[in-house]
Amino acid sequence: MSAKPGEVISGKPVGADRRRWYALLVLCAGTLMIILDGTIVTVAQPAIQHDLGFSDTGLSWVMNGYQIPFAGLLLLAGRLGDLLGRKRVFLAGLVLFAAASALCGLASSAGMLIAARFVQGAGGALVSAVSLGMIVTLFPDPAERGRAIGAFSFVGAAGASLGMVLGGVLTQLLDWHWIFLVNLPIALAAGLPAMRLLAPEPGQGLRQGADALGALLVTAGLMLAVYTIVSTGTHGWSSAHTLGYGVAALVLLAAFLVRQARAARPLLPLRLFRSRRTSGANLVQLLMISAMFGFQVLIALYLQNVLGYGAAATGFGMLPTGLAIAAVALGLSARLTRAFGARRVLLTGAGMLVLSLAYLARLPEHASYPVDVLPALLLIAGGGLVLPTLAGLAMADATPEDSGVASGLFNTSQTVASALGVAVLSTVAAGHTAGLRAAGHDAVGALAGGYRLSFAVAAGLLALAFVAAAVLLRERRAEVAQPALAA
Repeated sequence: MSAKPGEVISGKPVGADRRRWYALLVLCAGTLMIILDGTIVTVAQPAIQHDLGFSDTGLSWVMNGYQIPFAGLLLLAGRLGDLLGRKRVFLAGLVLFAAASALCGLASSAGMLIAARFVQGAGGALVSAVSLGMIVTLFPDPAERGRAIGAFSFVGAAGASLGMVLGGVLTQLLDWHWIFLVNLPIALAAGLPAMRLLAPEPGQGLRQGADALGALLVTAGLMLAVYTIVSTGTHGWSSAHTLGYGVAALVLLAAFLVRQARAARPLLPLRLFRSRRTSGANLVQLLMISAMFGFQVLIALYLQNVLGYGAAATGFGMLPTGLAIAAVALGLSARLTRAFGARRVLLTGAGMLVLSLAYLARLPEHASYPVDVLPALLLIAGGGLVLPTLAGLAMADATPEDSGVASGLFNTSQTVASALGVAVLSTVAAGHTAGLRAAGHDAVGALAGGYRLSFAVAAGLLALAFVAAAVLLRERRAEVAQPALAA
């Protein structure tokens, strides 16, 4: 017999239980908009460059103009969620992101587009920083939380792949402006139900202290660090520009840590790092996302520059990656974690990712997509085991008061890793390509060789992540025994 609203099951009203899952859908819709925007721009960049007259160097700011404020504001946004209420911050981020998306879609000059992308990044930071914290609060039961985080990770993976496909299709059939305007109906679909479904949270209040000096130091430090990383493609890693700005970023971040150790009400309580799971999960994510995000950008370039795919074909060629990750994250990850423990599931997924990138490191110049590319893209399904498991470990020891800043920290490490991975792997690919060209290789063969080396470096980063996870994320005996009893 089916339950009716108002009945109580396991001590919870049925209507309230459904409301939590509907609230999860709202949070996933907001995340979908942010993830979609992160990849939809990639395929459309050549069209944007042609239409608005970007130089090759200036074009990178279509991505960097978003990424720098996004990374820099995540920690502050997470803390504001704890102080002002995560619902308020989430809704403010949706409104800001939607308004900036409209400006991007109407942009008629390069400067207007970059400025609007900067505002988009700020709105994206507000939405992303508090979403995971709200999920942890909504689902205190470990089994339910695992399923919820799995669904959240599914949306992230599906959104990334959908962005590649949608970006190519919209650019070819309409024009690039629509890759930004498509965010508006998604924002409405998330924002209107959110006002009713998300529980109001008064927050701790600004009197608890937002640590203005700490916020200034970390925001400036992170923005400068990401700017330094993404500008290495123009200035090089050993240039005075990179070294100078890099040292300045490190000084600011070091000053921020000193401030957090002394502040009465810190922006980022250093006690979070006492948890081996929190520290280990963020470190492992830093290595993994560096490899995986760099891979995503470079495999798209490989399909276009070496195999000669168009924008839409590249998007569809990347689709198996997202589908594989999404299917595993939604259907298997939580079940396997309950049955075998988070560490074993994480190591299994990491091992699959190492094999995938190692397979791509042998790509021939005249590759066959079904034989040489598709098997690696399907092995990326390991990401569906890794992503929700890491998110669960990173948030496992966070108190309700710190869940916002813990969520912001997890997203910050992810964003910095994305910028670092693209910069490092792109530099490796470009440097090796130039060397092969100088040695007499033709243009396509040199490009293929550069991409091969970058995939090998990515495999090495994933191998380091595997070792770090094995060493740092050992489970307590009770945590290992519990899944066995549940099974």
